[in-house]
Amino acid sequence: MKITRITTYRVPPRWMFVKIETDEGISGWGEAVVEGRARTVETAVHEFTRDLIGQDAARINDLWQLMYRSNFYRGGPILMSAIAGIDQALWDIKGKHLGVPVYELLGGRVRDRMKVYSWVGGDRPGDIVEGMQKLMEGGFDTFKLNGTEEMAMLDTPRAVDAAIAKVAGVRDALGMQVSFGLDFHGRVAAPMAKVLLRELEPYRPLFVEEPVLAEQAETYARLAEFTSIPLAAGERMYSRFEFKRVLQAGGIAILQPDLSHAGGITECHKIAAMAEAHDVAFAPHCPLGPVALAACLQIDFVAHNAVLQEQSMGIHYNQGAELLDYVVNRQDFRIDQGHIHALPGPGLGVEVDEERVVAASRNAPDWRNPVWRHADGSIAEW
Repeated sequence: MKITRITTYRVPPRWMFVKIETDEGISGWGEAVVEGRARTVETAVHEFTRDLIGQDAARINDLWQLMYRSNFYRGGPILMSAIAGIDQALWDIKGKHLGVPVYELLGGRVRDRMKVYSWVGGDRPGDIVEGMQKLMEGGFDTFKLNGTEEMAMLDTPRAVDAAIAKVAGVRDALGMQVSFGLDFHGRVAAPMAKVLLRELEPYRPLFVEEPVLAEQAETYARLAEFTSIPLAAGERMYSRFEFKRVLQAGGIAILQPDLSHAGGITECHKIAAMAEAHDVAFAPHCPLGPVALAACLQIDFVAHNAVLQEQSMGIHYNQGAELLDYVVNRQDFRIDQGHIHALPGPGLGVEVDEERVVAASRNAPDWRNPVWRHADGSIAEW
């Protein structure tokens, strides 16, 4: 089963799909993108194409190593995201060829349904309680919201109070009916992380995500000693080698690799096992599209330590398209009391509406994240 063609489609709101075709008529889909750098990742995908055309699509492990190890420079968000999308598509092909979901190829399910959570509040969190109440009507009881707006390296008590007030408002209105994680989004430096974590403890957030930037990962262990709140990170780590160092250093309770950034199913299956060996939970990052979510779910159903799955239905980034707009088998992604059941279809279990993808790709926007500045004019982390 030889690879004959690889095609990329950039589509609204900020996603990129990869389609791999074979000489046996079986095609697979992947999702390869770095949000805001879709064209760069697209170029990387096509650079890999010259090594992949004519290769046996069934030899996923060998092709992964070919893409990773045959180039002197490796790793990082662009190359690993390109590999991730290709890898997802190859697993999709293999599952379709054998007529089974990918989770069956990985040893079978360890659970029947996967807990998912929903975003509320936007980049500058507002209408949080109202957003949660609306989603609770649909069966959600677990959420995530951005924990702060801009936060200076040494910020004022007023800024701290503003961040805490939003969290306090959730507990005042909804009590313990809901669980929620707080995403610091790399906006908080180590000096303020300690302050915020201390002030947040009485409100018992489910976790704090990216308490500091990934490049300050050596701080995780020190912060973990300071707080009882579980710390989560991983969306800006791109290989098992980066996760190895974080796991060895300690401090992280929940690993959050992104299956469209960290080498795809092949790599993230290994990262999940590494996390389990360290008694660390696994909760894939996924604010992206339906193919990325389907890939995450395949791992969730075989990883014993998978605890939560992010998904982007209704997320504030989705301008111009929603998660299921490019999906034919939408019912398989139905959320039932805050859970998604194992996708029954072969491969990744997502039937892509190719006609709609092609049409949407003709005028795809180039999404860029906002640029924020502090009051003194210096660049702030978004």
